[in-house]
Amino acid sequence: MGFFTVQRKPYIHNKEKTRTVTYRLPVKLVEEIETEAMNNNISHNVMARQILEKYIQWDRFADKIGMIPVPKKILDTLGIEMSSAEINEIVNMIKPVIKDAVLFIKGKYDLKRCIETLEDYMRASGMKSDHRIEGELHHFIIQHGLGMNWSLLTEQLLKEIFHEFLPNQNIKAQTTEATVIVTISLGTDFNEHEY
Repeated sequence: MGFFTVQRKPYIHNKEKTRTVTYRLPVKLVEEIETEAMNNNISHNVMARQILEKYIQWDRFADKIGMIPVPKKILDTLGIEMSSAEINEIVNMIKPVIKDAVLFIKGKYDLKRCIETLEDYMRASGMKSDHRIEGELHHFIIQHGLGMNWSLLTEQLLKEIFHEFLPNQNIKAQTTEATVIVTISLGTDFNEHEY
């Protein structure tokens, strides 16, 4: 019996050229960034880069595509009472919104750009996600902590997105109250960050 090496597909930047830039910022702002960086055990340069990357990858588009922050407790409460019919209705409402967002943010709508946009959204909203590869299989893991109905909604949404691009592909899911794992065969070379 053989085994597969599990690889993770992090959002890695290829060796990028860098440039030193100087900004004049209020002392209080610099102190807050330095304090936050120290609390996260990273340099203030890394903290500043993370802030700017988040802005470039998501925040600059959020207002334009109509995103508003919603407290997690509200989503948690709303999810408790969702019926399967309401989950279907929400998924059907979300799919065209996702397509419009991907087209606006990435300039084209395909599976790789769709997955990358969803990863950007999850990162910006504080949800944990991971992409692991096991041979030909790709495991997309989302940890939201919002309860079983949100897990069922997430599972259904991901399955429908994959089915749109790969209608004949078998998709499996494992779902708990906090986590959804969707598994699909995409081959060993699939990377949503290369398109």
